[in-house]
Amino acid sequence: MAQVTVTIDGKAYRMACEEGQEDHLSALAARFDQYVGHLRGQFGEIGDLRLTVMAGIMVMDELSEVEKRLKSFEAEVDDLKQGRQAALSDHMRSEEAVASALSEVTAQIHMIVARLSGRPTPAN
Repeated sequence: MAQVTVTIDGKAYRMACEEGQEDHLSALAARFDQYVGHLRGQFGEIGDLRLTVMAGIMVMDELSEVEKRLKSFEAEVDDLKQGRQAALSDHMRSEEAVASALSEVTAQIHMIVARLSGRPTPAN
């Protein structure tokens, strides 16, 4: 396990993390420190524990909003996938109809060519 020292509200905290996650942990701590600093600027000295709890709640509120947006985007992607599947299905039916029509026209052309060349046709 790797060790990282992070600073939040002017206090250093030594933390363990997975190898290779040191920079990520430091960045998360720096972001959290911004929340604490913002709250300290708004409310002044109201106690370290209260500031930390308030900052944690702010982070959880933002996380909740991001989760709502993610669910909305996932639903939108599902709708788009369903629309795409329906469009593909419609397209396939259209292609089958065109192929069937072309097959009928081709058969009729063969019959006309056979009549014009004097060959017997299945209808004669």
